[in-house]
Amino acid sequence: MTPSNREIAEHILACYDTIYIVLGESAPTLVNDAYVVRTYETARAYGALALELREHLGEPRVGPLPVLESVLREAVAGDSSGALVLYAMAMVVGPRLLVSLLDARNALSGDAVLSELFSDASMVCVKEIRATGDAAKDQAPIDDDGWQNLARELSSTLDDAGNAESLGISR
Repeated sequence: MTPSNREIAEHILACYDTIYIVLGESAPTLVNDAYVVRTYETARAYGALALELREHLGEPRVGPLPVLESVLREAVAGDSSGALVLYAMAMVVGPRLLVSLLDARNALSGDAVLSELFSDASMVCVKEIRATGDAAKDQAPIDDDGWQNLARELSSTLDDAGNAESLGISR
């Protein structure tokens, strides 16, 4: 059964909210200044997307997306510098969110406003991925097998939850 426009929008909103909450809470706990700033900026960007979508929906009923929250919190716990959570956003979560946004636009039933909001959100997602790359390029490379294993586990967690390609378009 195809989800309704509202169900799709609420699911996407849950993704935004989860990112906003976890990154916003974690930024002040990180130790690398460049990553602290980038994490705050990413949180703010997704918070703005959430606000815009929430205003469009009126009274949405959403909570954090459990698997996404788990992956982001694992990334924060696994590396106090902030590199792992930003890696997660740029390489694990961001690409899956882009696919979800595309799938959401394609599944909508005649809602031009939601379609435009999802299209704009795709551009924000790409911008945040690129900004993370820009922040990371001036940092020392991470040559740590444990860190690399944690990075792979983040992707595996989403894969095992059925989110190998996207975060879905409904719960």
